[in-house]
Amino acid sequence: MLIAIPKVLNDQQLSTVRQLLDHAGDAWVDGRVSAGYQGAPVKFNQQIDERSEVALQCQQIILAALECHPRFISAALPNTVYPPMFNRYSEGMAFGAHVDGSMRIHPHDGRKLRTDISATLFLNDPADYDGGELQIEDTYGMHSAKLGAGDLLLYPATSLHSVAPITRGMRMACFFWVQSLVRDDGRRSMLFDMDNAIQQLNQTNADAQARRALVGCYHNLLRQWGET
Repeated sequence: MLIAIPKVLNDQQLSTVRQLLDHAGDAWVDGRVSAGYQGAPVKFNQQIDERSEVALQCQQIILAALECHPRFISAALPNTVYPPMFNRYSEGMAFGAHVDGSMRIHPHDGRKLRTDISATLFLNDPADYDGGELQIEDTYGMHSAKLGAGDLLLYPATSLHSVAPITRGMRMACFFWVQSLVRDDGRRSMLFDMDNAIQQLNQTNADAQARRALVGCYHNLLRQWGET
């Protein structure tokens, strides 16, 4: 399930993050420092040292935005969010086809985190660069995404995906992973659809008894499928 979530960051949050990253200096390092054996040979970008002060400041802004965003909560059903990381691609840079590693070690407390969902939060306007599309392959074929600044794309971490080469300008983004309360993508998709239906029924003041029954079904399924 691919889900685009617009305006996860508001204008002020986006401006603050961009200013911090634009003046990060030596905190920008070779992106291959975090790549596994499969990703390292095809990864050509730069990223912020995830233990740097600028990374911590940006992480706080983004995590605070995610925690209060109802569509993100509904779609991801987050148990744990890996601290967001930040990358940039200039002309000639790309990230070839790869699948994200199944486990990550939390950089702050050493916990192991299962990567159920991959997330890319776009940080600059698509008009700023040519190329740089996030390309995701699933059973329905190849999907290409190049979202607006502040918009988020969620997709299964099991997906084969890549970033197309940059031919002009610079692409800047935030990326992270989510360990969901529901690890199965198909079940998460059904719960997301059901939650959307509930919200629509609430907005139209549909039959209260039917709404209560549907909410009960939602939570009973989450109780059955959820892991903590």
